[in-house]
Amino acid sequence: MPIRFALLCLCLVLSPSTAPAEPCGTPAGECPTANGFYRLALPDGATGPVPAVIYLHGWDSSSAVLMKNQPMLTALAARGYALIAPEGIRTSPERNQKNWAVRDGRVYERDDLVFLAEVLDDAAAHGVDRGQVLMAGFSRGASMVWDVACHAPGMARAYAPVAGAFWEPLPESCEGPVNLFYAHGWSDRVIPLEGRSVAGGMLTQGDAFASLRILRETLGCNPQMPDTAPVATKDNLWLRHWDHCPGGRIDLMLHQGGHMVPKGWLTRALDWFETQLATE
Repeated sequence: MPIRFALLCLCLVLSPSTAPAEPCGTPAGECPTANGFYRLALPDGATGPVPAVIYLHGWDSSSAVLMKNQPMLTALAARGYALIAPEGIRTSPERNQKNWAVRDGRVYERDDLVFLAEVLDDAAAHGVDRGQVLMAGFSRGASMVWDVACHAPGMARAYAPVAGAFWEPLPESCEGPVNLFYAHGWSDRVIPLEGRSVAGGMLTQGDAFASLRILRETLGCNPQMPDTAPVATKDNLWLRHWDHCPGGRIDLMLHQGGHMVPKGWLTRALDWFETQLATE
């Protein structure tokens, strides 16, 4: 065999494309489902079912990018949580941008309510406690979280969207009951609290306050007044709590920043979630 041909064969054998794939349950591994895939990071030393945060990435991000967020992975693992990172759908065959099938008046090739249910059922088979899941998300992913909380509230134990609400057409009502912790930036200009038209006016982000009103009416909250509305001066946060609703509770946290996940959000969200687990 000629030396050049032998070296080529060796290179093909050792090529990264032929390297074994990372297994499901490691940050780099892909966990396939019928309609897509997700990534899963389990805390070290887990011996039984563990609670989890399923986090829906923003538009044009991905599950791989999320799994590179080492501070998030470290913080979750320290509290015994797994991180579930589903992969959004491609915006087009020509572009690798990722999106979610939010109810915004368009038709999508995938029903993400079905897909996310698949993800959680599969994650349960890999060590996640199906009854202790917090569904969170950022931006477009947060809007998907709103849709799940509204139309399939039993999919997760509680919901924590950041910087995203319903898109128009707004739902007339939601299913309920549900617990939701909503964070948004006062200065957000990508998804303003009042919403805005995008894509040349073809799509419209919903008004965050209108979204909250729909959920309050579904849960039977007082439609006008929160139960409490403290201000956390030290952290520059404005808080509103509807915690005596017959069908669940809503917590709103406004921060001074723009389109971002505010500092300390994950700790607050987990503390809030664990309070819900302890009181149910």
